[in-house]
Amino acid sequence: MVPSIDKSNMYQILKDFHLQIQEAVKIANSFEFKNFDIQNVNKIIINGMGGSAIGGDLVRSYTLYETSIPIFINRNYRLPSFADENTLVIISSYSGNTEETNSAYAEAIYKNCKILCITSGGKVEETARKNNHNFVIIPGGLQPRCAIGYSFFTLLILLTKLGFIKDKSAEIHSVIAMVKENSATFSSLDEKVSPALQIAKELKGKLPVIYSSVDVLDVVNLRWRGQISENAKMLAFGNFYPEMNHNELVGWELNKEILKNIVVVFLKDVEDIARIQTRMSITEDIYVKLASAILTIKGEGKTLLERIFYLIYLGDWISYHLAVLNNVDPTPVDAINYLKNKLA
Repeated sequence: MVPSIDKSNMYQILKDFHLQIQEAVKIANSFEFKNFDIQNVNKIIINGMGGSAIGGDLVRSYTLYETSIPIFINRNYRLPSFADENTLVIISSYSGNTEETNSAYAEAIYKNCKILCITSGGKVEETARKNNHNFVIIPGGLQPRCAIGYSFFTLLILLTKLGFIKDKSAEIHSVIAMVKENSATFSSLDEKVSPALQIAKELKGKLPVIYSSVDVLDVVNLRWRGQISENAKMLAFGNFYPEMNHNELVGWELNKEILKNIVVVFLKDVEDIARIQTRMSITEDIYVKLASAILTIKGEGKTLLERIFYLIYLGDWISYHLAVLNNVDPTPVDAINYLKNKLA
């Protein structure tokens, strides 16, 4: 039964996430590039904001030790100075009307970059049609953060078809199976059944501080923070190992009354560098004396992609259950809409 506070039925969108991935795979596999010369491409810039940028960020992080050319994520109005005619610029805007992304799109045209667009419509589609750019249309009607299946898997497969990434069909199918398998338990409103609800109850009324490695789960960390903010309407902070050991760690010394309200969440993967695992273990001894609680959550699955999406899917459900526990509708983002209206 969908909680009454969930007016837009995000519950069902999350439950059907495996279907979204399947649709994204179908869309990407059926897409045919037209007059797209990428022979001299030596770098990729993925442009997007919010939920649209996360898909590109995941591609960058997931393929970090595989791709032979650099992938840069641009969350800004302008392109970096190295963007040129040998740059593949990907414009990822779910609505198609993202202000910052459309600004970067205009600059990509001016710099004569190779351009590929992923959108559900809007101004991005208009510009792509006008300039005869390759563009992929994905289904609309969702909050951008709920469309991560489209923003990530569509992009991953397109870059595979272009030859920048090895084929990931087997890994993708394992993710679909994993999501489908965990849908019933994660979505359960019974605390004894759902690990997502159990964790949400531990985070309610607290300040989550999320720590992970910088190279394996960095984007998962970012996703958790964003989802808790947008869905549960509460702040969540985080940082990465080993960098935080060189600065933020010292910040745990004072303001002990504030620290008592923090729940430290460790996101871990079996592929975390051994020295990072050691650093986490040592510093946990510091947090345990100061924080309200320490939670350690590990990705489950045989492949890295499966483990990444296990944690993403779990985190999405945690943020959903937190919204219900906080008695707020997970879908509306009034503060963002207020800002957009003021900027208009």
